[in-house]
Amino acid sequence: MSTNVAESVIPPKGKPKWLRVKLPTGQKYTQLRGLVDKYDLHTICTSGSCPNMGECWGEGTATFMILGNICTRSCGFCGVKTGRPESVDWAEPEKVARSIKIMNIKHAVLTSVDRDDLKDMGSIIWAETVKAVRRMNPETTLETLIPDFQGISTHLDRILAVAPEVISHNMETVKRLTREVRIQAKYERSLEVLDYLKKNGANRTKSGIMLGLGEEEHEVIATMEDLRKADVDVVTIGQYLQPSKKHLPVKQFILPEQFKKYEEIGLEMGFRHVESGALVRSSYKAHKHIK
Repeated sequence: MSTNVAESVIPPKGKPKWLRVKLPTGQKYTQLRGLVDKYDLHTICTSGSCPNMGECWGEGTATFMILGNICTRSCGFCGVKTGRPESVDWAEPEKVARSIKIMNIKHAVLTSVDRDDLKDMGSIIWAETVKAVRRMNPETTLETLIPDFQGISTHLDRILAVAPEVISHNMETVKRLTREVRIQAKYERSLEVLDYLKKNGANRTKSGIMLGLGEEEHEVIATMEDLRKADVDVVTIGQYLQPSKKHLPVKQFILPEQFKKYEEIGLEMGFRHVESGALVRSSYKAHKHIK
């Protein structure tokens, strides 16, 4: 992007054709959609209108958000509401576990808003949710897409203790843009979290970044290198799309060839899995990342 901008990106004048998504179809998707509606189940897949919902559900994967839908942080890219969160629902672990059982999910991704308002930052509910899912769905594998918990090891240790198959924490963007994009987060702290997790027993670690916020190619590669230094196993790279006019604008649409280039670079670096494409999101092909 620094040396070949014209070849790797296009200016944001309407979504390009490779960002057009087909409506989800298939027997498995239709079945799960019916269960979600019938039992009023809450998944990030539906509430976030994920472009890969049909594909993931067809493979028996779904993502669930815990600890409410109001975040204590105000990241410039994220469509989740910011403000004063509601009280913790201590019945939530069982509700999530029941949803996974009803939907017969083979691989579940758990994520949450940031809860900096709580003394434990939500880590206790995180651990209890994993335990509940294990009790009710012993064959289901798990990925926990966690916040940074402000880098406090006590909270991270709670996640490590319940041993999900994958623990992920997203960098979201390159170092130069972190303050603008993530505001209350810190680039180095996120790297330290990932490094701590791996050094203290995480089976597999994972992180993701978005492109199109004004980053340059060498910055993306530098971020990938930083992740490898932290011994991260899996990286996802996707196109940023503006949730609303109040959020950060899209600076560029990255061409498919450029995403392919990052995939090849990542595999050469030694990542176990690299998911790189315009429609890739954190949980895309998540079921494959445990292998």
